Amino acid sequence: MSAQPDLLYSEEEEALRAAVRDLLTDHCAPADVVARTESDTPHDLPLWKTLADSMGLAGLLVPEALGGQGATHREAAVVLEELGRAVAPVPYLTSAVVATEALLACGADDLLTELASATTVAALAVGLHVGPGGAVPHARLEDGALHGELTGIAGAAVADVLLVPADDGALYAVRTADAGVTVTPQVSLDLTRPVAAVSLDGATGQRLGETGAAVRRALRAGAGLLASEQLGLADWLLTETVRYLKERKQFNRQVGGFQALKHRLARLWLEVAGLRAAARNAADALATGADTDVAVAVAQAYAAQVAVHTAEEALQLHGGLGMTWEHPVHLHLKRAKADSIAYGTAGTHREALAESVDLRAP
Repeated sequence: MSAQPDLLYSEEEEALRAAVRDLLTDHCAPADVVARTESDTPHDLPLWKTLADSMGLAGLLVPEALGGQGATHREAAVVLEELGRAVAPVPYLTSAVVATEALLACGADDLLTELASATTVAALAVGLHVGPGGAVPHARLEDGALHGELTGIAGAAVADVLLVPADDGALYAVRTADAGVTVTPQVSLDLTRPVAAVSLDGATGQRLGETGAAVRRALRAGAGLLASEQLGLADWLLTETVRYLKERKQFNRQVGGFQALKHRLARLWLEVAGLRAAARNAADALATGADTDVAVAVAQAYAAQVAVHTAEEALQLHGGLGMTWEHPVHLHLKRAKADSIAYGTAGTHREALAESVDLRAP
């Protein structure tokens, strides 16, 4: 194992990026995403099926012996960068990363095979706001049946299987089609990643393993790879803003030629470059197991601020055009805002870093 993290992209990773970007260009146009957010089906399941069938992305982290690709978190990070650029409304992060990591920790081979083939979509029934090491709400286990309500669950609306932590310390797989399970959509700022409340009233589930290690592993992977999604968001916003300012003219000159705007764009470029390094470091740490907790906390302590700031600047620098519903910048802003509290806020991750070096807050 190398002592130094590898922050560069390999040829295989760049080829994967190109393939995913081409597919999203053909199947995930901004206008289509905007239209889908206004419908009753915000998740784009046909796109998810295409990603899974043509490229095997649903099982990217699943071992080959179970029908997956046997790839690492580095490849998953590249996929999330491209999904972030397109604000693609697919359950990749919630199913192919977070739920998959929990199942890998439990050794749930049958479910992993289902996820790899994209015949099943899974979601971890933990609120999207909960970070690694955070308090995890539990369902109540009585006479072998699960009871209770869990809220803010990302991906629940489209999930076939929910991975539910119970108060006996175990993680259970619950089929959403079974009796006693009700999934109710909740109001969400990010319309491309809706959340839902899950009500369990005597639902039965398959015991998978212990909750603690599985949920922590899943949330850590979610937080670490979320930084790559935030990188994709910020990179697209910066690229599109630069392109627009080169085309837009005022007083018979390019708007982007004004010195004040050049300075703002230069600052954004530096922030995005820093985010790229932090996100790549987190992905590499997850893949190699080297200082993973620190790398993930550093990435998330930085990523939210950069993604939100880039989105706010892009909205303002697009002028009146950026304020229209038809332009996709509002989708990126909402995703950036929602991501800023997903899998732990920046403050939570800073506290985790402080704890790791014994610098606890007074």
